[in-house]
Parts: sequence; C-alpha cells; structure tokens
Amino acid sequence: MQKPAVNVMVKAARAGANMLLRHINRLDAIDVVEKGRMDYASEVDSLAEAEIIKELKRANPDYAILGEEGGSKKGTAGGSRFSWVIDPLDGTSNYLRGFPHWCISIALVEAGEPIHGVIFDPLRNELFTASRGAGAVLNDKKIRVAERPQLGGAMLVTGFAPRERERAGAQLDCIRELLRDAEDVRRTGSAALDLAYVAAGRVDAYFEAGVKPWDIAAGVLLVREAGGRVTDFRGAGTGPLDARGIASRQIIAGNIKITEPLQKTIVSSGYAKTFA
Repeated sequence: MQKPAVNVMVKAARAGANMLLRHINRLDAIDVVEKGRMDYASEVDSLAEAEIIKELKRANPDYAILGEEGGSKKGTAGGSRFSWVIDPLDGTSNYLRGFPHWCISIALVEAGEPIHGVIFDPLRNELFTASRGAGAVLNDKKIRVAERPQLGGAMLVTGFAPRERERAGAQLDCIRELLRDAEDVRRTGSAALDLAYVAAGRVDAYFEAGVKPWDIAAGVLLVREAGGRVTDFRGAGTGPLDARGIASRQIIAGNIKITEPLQKTIVSSGYAKTFA
C-alpha cells in the first residue's frame, strides 16, 4: 500500500501530466526561452509546475518547495525540514520536438535526503514510486536493479548536460574506454527516467555530470530502494538534495558490483579529474 505522501505526489504528478498532454499537439505555438546555452524551458514547464505545486501545497502548505522553474520557496511556516523537489518536465527538449521520452519527477526530501519519490511517464502510463525502507515499484509491481556483475556486456546510459560541454572531450574519452567492454552507451535526454530505468533493471548503470537536485532526487531514492548504489564520480555520497545542494554534481547509479568498475573507468580515463 502506498504511503499517504506518495498518494499526494501521484495526484500532483498526474495533474502536471494533464497540463503537458493538453499542449502536446500545439508544440509550434509554445513559447520557449533559453535559460542557458542549449538549456531550454517553455511556458508549459511553468504551467505544469504550477499545477503540481497547487496539489502539493493543498496537502502540506508548510513544506518548502524546490522546483526547476520556480526556484526555491519556503513553506508558509518557513524553515521547514521537509522540501518538495520538483521537475515538472524532465526531458524538455524531447517534449518540444515531439520525441516521446519525458516525465514528471517529484521527491519529498527530509533534511537533504529523499524519503518518497515519484517519476511518472504519462505517454507510457508508467508510474515509478518509492518510499525509504519500503522498496521501489513500477505500476504496483516491485522492481529491482539488474544483476550484471561487470561492465562486460553492460547497457549504460549517460547524458551531455549543456552546462558541462567544456568537459565533453573528457567524457567522450571515458565513453571510448567504457565501450571496450560495455555493449552500448545510450543517451535518452531525461535523467529522471534514466534513474527509473536503472531501478527497473532496464539498463545496467547510469552516469552523468551537471545534474541538479530536481533532476535526480526521486530517481536516487528509486535506485536505492531497488537495491542499487548511488555515488558521485569518486564514490562519495550525493550530498543534500534540497535547496542546500543547488550546485551541479556528478552521479553514478547501478547495482553495487557494476558501479565500482564504472567509477574506476571514469577515474582512470581522466574524466573525474576534470571536476577536481
């Protein structure tokens, strides 16, 4: 049975999804802004976030909010230990091009650590949920990370964050090393769904730099609750996933056995050194 907080988050995610789906057939009329070089947002992102926040605040008006579009907001009581961390449209570029791979991501974070997470892919009607200590679920079915014990034959996913393009050469060198053993390296355009797919065992591991709390908070919990491990490129923890950890970071996610050789390759290729 889902926790009450998860029920609230699911309702909010579906409200955001309804807004996104209403606009999907008029993509050419959507106003788009460039937040940074090759980093886009649209009016629909903001509209979906507003719908999500409305539902969350109705249930817990005192909780703080950290949203990709709205930034950081205090709860009505201020100084809350709890934060809703929201990405109303993870995969904006995909959405704006009609590429059917995007989602809504919502986490409830306590003192920097996610305790409940929801990732919803409305096009596939796939609802990923997790609560700390209660496991991870896809459409009411328990999920687990893949059991692949090594990089040999692994399916990996990564991303090329716009804010990290100056390190693209080092990242490509790392990918060249990984492809000596791995079956393939994919790039989907949605960090949240990448993490959800790791949790569901659809891919073996994921790594990326330049991610923010709203990109990964729900997915980090999903992977952990599905039996996986999440670290940065040097094996350290993820750091606070609320407004205190707003800076970009690196992330590796997968089962315990595969994350170790993946991390070693990221270090030995020189990619991790670029973040020193």
